[in-house]
Amino acid sequence: MKRVWLKAACLVLCLGSVASWAQAAREKVIIDTDIGDDVDDAFALALAVKSPEFEILGVSTTFRDTELRARLADRFLAEVGRPEIPVMAGKPTPPTPMSQGRYAEGGHFAKNSHGDAASFLLDQIREHPGEITLIAIGPLMNIGAAIDRDAATFKKLKRVVIMGGSIRKGYGDYGYNEHVPPMPEWNILNDVSSAQKLFSSGVPLFVMPLDSTQLKLDEVKRAFLFTRGTAVTDQLAILYHLWAQETPTLFDPMAVAFALKPELCPVTPLHIRVDEKGFTREEPGAPNAQACLQSNPEDFFQFYLKRVGEKQ
Repeated sequence: MKRVWLKAACLVLCLGSVASWAQAAREKVIIDTDIGDDVDDAFALALAVKSPEFEILGVSTTFRDTELRARLADRFLAEVGRPEIPVMAGKPTPPTPMSQGRYAEGGHFAKNSHGDAASFLLDQIREHPGEITLIAIGPLMNIGAAIDRDAATFKKLKRVVIMGGSIRKGYGDYGYNEHVPPMPEWNILNDVSSAQKLFSSGVPLFVMPLDSTQLKLDEVKRAFLFTRGTAVTDQLAILYHLWAQETPTLFDPMAVAFALKPELCPVTPLHIRVDEKGFTREEPGAPNAQACLQSNPEDFFQFYLKRVGEKQ
């Protein structure tokens, strides 16, 4: 009887140790987003919340009406069963109408106010030095603000993964058509100064530029997702229809996918200079970033659709 009891106790302790290890092994992430305009931010957030590999410490919003974006994120997270994830708002810039803004006013989940994004980021870094991956999928205002306030603390991030830049290909270059030269990309262009600060910060930086992120969610893939009937896919369907365009390009989800499965977007060490016009220019010099210059859309969608469309 004593031997049986000891075996049972050992089993309980072992299972507890495995659970503790699994919890500790999860990647701590903060997602900085301009959710509410192009719908790919919502598809990126969907992948994050469907990924048990992540411990999402928080979501922060950037660019234009950051409070409205934060309320939108509040509702999305609550609708998909993750209301415990805190949402912060960055400093607003002059607002313009948002395609998905009405979503933020629906439901009963939006909070009246949100903490400051840059302060939250720095506080979390101080609490978890060397452990946090910051995934930035919008203009880089919050990053620039954090660097200005405390560059030494910002440098204690484990890494930053961004969707941004245009290294060798521009918008509309899908690899099978005529070459389109590099051009200023949206997230970089809308805060050049903050981008320059990030690229010179010394933080390990992984860049998912236009070269590897022009991933079209075609009709067949949309039909698969939107008929899954899960909390996550239902919210994506609502936001897609509010977006009121036809075929989304999933730029931002590649940044999240890379943080989960880096083999989906192999990177090359480069020295990248952000010029005053927002170009991300590849130049000689010591690498300051790892950039994904080519991805395999089939591999990406095999992973994305299975993960986000999974019924749990």
